[in-house]
Amino acid sequence: MRILIAEDNALLAQGLSAMLEALGNEVLATAEDAGSFVTAALTHRPDVAVVDVRLPPTFTDEGIRAALHARELLPGLPVLVLSQYVEDTYARELIADGTGVGYLLKDRVARVDDFLDALHRVAAGGTALDPEVVRQLLVTRGDPLARLTGREREVLAMMAQGYGNSEIAARLVVTERAVHKHVGNVFLKFGLPPEDSGDRRVLAVLTYLGAPQRAASASPPARFPRRGSRGAG
Repeated sequence: MRILIAEDNALLAQGLSAMLEALGNEVLATAEDAGSFVTAALTHRPDVAVVDVRLPPTFTDEGIRAALHARELLPGLPVLVLSQYVEDTYARELIADGTGVGYLLKDRVARVDDFLDALHRVAAGGTALDPEVVRQLLVTRGDPLARLTGREREVLAMMAQGYGNSEIAARLVVTERAVHKHVGNVFLKFGLPPEDSGDRRVLAVLTYLGAPQRAASASPPARFPRRGSRGAG
C-alpha cells in the first residue's frame, strides 16, 4: 500500500513508517501539521492516510478536520484516524463522512495485527472502529438500544467494528444463519432498511448510532465545537 502519515510526534511517526515499510508498504510522506498533510495528500494521492486527531498549531481538532477536508478534495480518500482518547463527536463526524474510514485509539497501534487489519480494511473502502469507540457510541445512543437483546447488542458491536457475518459467527461460535437473523432484528428494531451487504450495513448502523436523533430524521449529525485548550492527540 502507498501510505501517507500525519503525526506531529516524530518518534511515533518514525516508528509507524519503519513498521509499515518493513512489511512491504511504501510511506509516501510524513506530515507534521494539517496544512502539509492536505498538500501531501493532493500531491501523492495515497491508498490510505493515517492521521492524528490533534495536530499543530492548537492541538485540538486540526487532524480530523484536515482529514475531512482532504476527503472533500479527493472523494473517497481512505482515512484511518488515531487518537489518544475516545472523542465521540470526532468518531461521529468521521462516520457520517462515508466509507473508507477508521478511528483507532493510539494504543491499538501497539497491537500490530489489529492495526494492520484496520488499515487494510479502511484502504479497501471498509470501516474500522476501535472497540472502545463502539462501546461509547452504544452507551451514549440511549433508549433505542434498550430494545435489543444481549446477543443483538454483541452482533451490533461487531458490525460496528466492520466484521462480516462469517467473522461474527466465528467469534460468537454460532451459525452464520443465526447472525443473519440477529442482524435483521437489529435493523428492524432501529427502523432501518434491511440492507445486509458489507460496509453499507455497517455505515447505516454507525450513522444511526452517531446521529443525535433517529437516522430517519432529516437533520444532519451535529458538528462538534472547536476546543481552545492544548492536549494530547
